[in-house]
Amino acid sequence: MFASVENFGLYQTMPDPSMRVCHLLILLLTTAPLSTCTVPKKSTDPLSVVWTNISGEFRIPSAVEVFHGEDSQAPLQAWVVRVDTQAPGLDVQVVSSDDDDGRESISDLVRNANACVGVNGGYFLEGRAGFEHIGLLIADGQLLNPATPGVYVDGLRYPVRRAALGFDVSNIPKIGWASSVSDSSTWWSEPIGNLPGLPGDAVTARGSDEWKAHDAVAAGPLLVEDGLTRITLEEEVFFHTSLSEAHPRTAAGIDTSGRLLLMVVDGRQSASRGVTLEELANMLLQFDASSALNLDGGGSSTMVITGALINKPAGSSYQREVVSGIIVSCP
Repeated sequence: MFASVENFGLYQTMPDPSMRVCHLLILLLTTAPLSTCTVPKKSTDPLSVVWTNISGEFRIPSAVEVFHGEDSQAPLQAWVVRVDTQAPGLDVQVVSSDDDDGRESISDLVRNANACVGVNGGYFLEGRAGFEHIGLLIADGQLLNPATPGVYVDGLRYPVRRAALGFDVSNIPKIGWASSVSDSSTWWSEPIGNLPGLPGDAVTARGSDEWKAHDAVAAGPLLVEDGLTRITLEEEVFFHTSLSEAHPRTAAGIDTSGRLLLMVVDGRQSASRGVTLEELANMLLQFDASSALNLDGGGSSTMVITGALINKPAGSSYQREVVSGIIVSCP
């Protein structure tokens, strides 16, 4: 997230009525579990996105499929790459820039790895020694950046576990909430139950998953869990931001067959307005997503296939340089 101004502006997001009721109950009944504030729900997608399989336009193996989505009424333009990560010869990686300033375009990251597909990854900002990744980043088994331990909002510290996508050494994908302890990372089946003004319990090692990621990237929030919309915006402490508004988006998911989904939605242009988090989740559910998370968006949202820029990042052909990406290498 170069991009804190774009995706995480200084706007307070308002929860929907059911969330406000839940907040009130927690204030009145301190024994109520915080996790009850995230209520999974079925898709109620008002969009009319029509998807077309355009895989034949690219020299890619059958295990990699490409779809173009269009909604002329919204309007929207979107793309999805669906990958059978267990197909012979395929490899999926999280990659990080090794340029002097710490960032490169997705085209450069794809070219450097001789890959066939690439999208942007996690959030980032400019630090003292160049651009730095925000949150968990593991590439080729090396921990390049630990998970975000906590976030300060209005003078309060909120411990966090933010959504992350990871792959083991066999390319099997997994989505969960990540934290870091020393040089190791732990994965969780639930986020911390944060609410605005009410920080949740601090991170401990109890209840964490021993699953080890060979490659991983965190961003957030979670969008889909168990085939239902579940947006953990508040638990992951993305409140006081404009993240819930319509933006260009990049997302990753896993469908019920275990295939990887990589989605990019254009925005901030006349041909495509961008989508909200709920709309993004609903679009992923059209591809039978079992789990999914939001990645960095705004001007960073980029998809490259066989060396060609597929979308129009923020309405242009210019590719913002990013710190991390997810790439697919084809046989």
